[in-house]
Order: sequence, then structure tokens, then C-alpha cells
Amino acid sequence: MEIPYCIVKGKARLGAIVHKKTASVLCLTSVKNEDKLEFSKILEAIKANFNDKYEENRKKWGGGVMGSKSQAKTKAKERVLQKEAAQRMT
Repeated sequence: MEIPYCIVKGKARLGAIVHKKTASVLCLTSVKNEDKLEFSKILEAIKANFNDKYEENRKKWGGGVMGSKSQAKTKAKERVLQKEAAQRMT
């Protein structure tokens, strides 16, 4: 759909745009003629930083770091699988 979006830190920043204390979501439907040039610059930055990098950011979600208990369980499962594989070979 190519709809530009961005994630803004803090609801107060969005609220400042609409002259409210806070706002959780904004949808801009029209822009004043005198603000169109500045808005287009912001829009290009948004597209470059959020929309175009969607796949890249999605793949980096989470660290994949397990705790000590999970690591111990995984090692135990691997040992059991190795023993079973060794028994099948003989």
C-alpha cells in the first residue's frame, strides 16, 4: 500500500502536533500549502528510515540469547539425540 508510517518516541511528541497533551496515533489527511515543502522532507526521511528498511528491521527482532537453564536443557537434549544417533549406527 506504500503508506508512510513512523514510530515516534512518546505520545507527547504526537500531541504537540495537534495541540493536545498526548496523542497515541495520528493520521494526516491534508497539509497547508506553506508547510508542504517541509512536510515532504520529513516524509522522505520517514520512508527512508521506516518503510524502506522494514525487512531489515524485522529480521533483527530479538537477540536469541538463552538463559542458563535453557542452555542446560538444550545441551541435555543434544546429548540424548547424539546417544540415540550413536545407537542407530551400531
